[in-house]
Amino acid sequence: MPLPMPGSPSASWAVYKARFRTIFEGADPRVCTAFWLFGLINNVLYVIILSAALDLVGPSVPKGVVLLADVIPSFITKLCAPYFIHKIPYNIRILIFVGLSACGMLIISLTPAEQDLKTVYIKMSGIILASLSSGGGELSFLGLTHYYGQFALASWGSGTGGAGLVGAGAYAIATTALKIDPRTSLLAFSFLPVIMLISFFLILPRGPLHASTKRTEYDAIDSTEGEMDDEDGGQEEHEGLLAASTHSSSARSFNAASTRKIDRAWRSFKANLKRSQGLFFPYMLPLLLVYIAEYTINQGVAPTLLFPLKDSPFQHYRSFYSTYGAIYQVGVFISRSSTPFIRIHHLYLPSFLQVLNLFVLTMHALFNFIPSFYIVCLIIFWEGLLGGLVYVSTFAEITDNVPKADREFSLGATSVSDSGGICIAGFVGMVFEVWLCREQVHRGRDYCMRQ
Repeated sequence: MPLPMPGSPSASWAVYKARFRTIFEGADPRVCTAFWLFGLINNVLYVIILSAALDLVGPSVPKGVVLLADVIPSFITKLCAPYFIHKIPYNIRILIFVGLSACGMLIISLTPAEQDLKTVYIKMSGIILASLSSGGGELSFLGLTHYYGQFALASWGSGTGGAGLVGAGAYAIATTALKIDPRTSLLAFSFLPVIMLISFFLILPRGPLHASTKRTEYDAIDSTEGEMDDEDGGQEEHEGLLAASTHSSSARSFNAASTRKIDRAWRSFKANLKRSQGLFFPYMLPLLLVYIAEYTINQGVAPTLLFPLKDSPFQHYRSFYSTYGAIYQVGVFISRSSTPFIRIHHLYLPSFLQVLNLFVLTMHALFNFIPSFYIVCLIIFWEGLLGGLVYVSTFAEITDNVPKADREFSLGATSVSDSGGICIAGFVGMVFEVWLCREQVHRGRDYCMRQ
């Protein structure tokens, strides 16, 4: 329900309060709190790692390397896990995700601060563990919203936006304003996953999970599978009678049962693959495009969007990168928190606008035509708004339009698009950063070589 415009005859505090109460009617505070914290903690370490990319690998290594280590394991997890992860109870998943993310951050923070090849490899291994946790957590929590409704999805989206804001902002404040060294900051952040345990085991109401913990498959997408199972049951009963007659027939029955289990698993895989094909053009592709564009900006173009220090509020060139990250995350947080108020149904329009942002900022990196650092900040903020809006709107559209029987799988499977887009952007970004920096140096602007 849209809110009245400020200054209009229908605008008053009483009207606003009534509309807000209507929008949030039926929301369970415990559910909203739990899913907001899920989104925050699951994504915050990912953002912190990207914000710390320059400090982890130094100026001579493309920051796209950190992006790829931070997203490829997540992408592989999201690509494969939806076909089997439903067999693992949610409480076991939470313990696994918390353990992986905490161990990964401890490895990163306790590795010596040197930026030689050996230490970079060790840091990359910690990033990979954190990435596995983030990818598995995202598809699991999105699937979990299927049992808790629209407010759970809205809270998850807001929490993921908050993760960007908290992660980038906290790292920038800790290392730039408070002058805490990066290793100490990362060590303090490694204890954040404990909040996820508190959210799941103490805050989240467990009632809606009782039915899901008894299931070993997603809901069927048609009635043929049920008919097949009935046929299998009759065949099993018949073969059970044969098994009672001879030892050899028992062996044949065991082999037949094993074959049927494989057949059922194969049918389940094909059914889920069929679901995925129907998701690609309406949901996966626009989400993929927007992430390719925005992460190419963040990791490939932003490190070269530098101005003379005398024309900026900074004392070091490294401060540009972390500040751009924080501004981008503010935009993401605002748009990912907007689901109860603003919805877009045409997902391709903001995706194409994001591609336009990439083009404009790339041209500026080459030809230096934007006169002020603050104008670049506005474009980065707009970039964050577009990216967050497409993310939450995509999953909201799935919740509204995909049949209930397909919804849990669809929410988890579509999450592969953001990681896939980030993977592509990681490779493109490495090329962009090296190319743009080389062109800037050739034109007499060597800021990208300084720290």
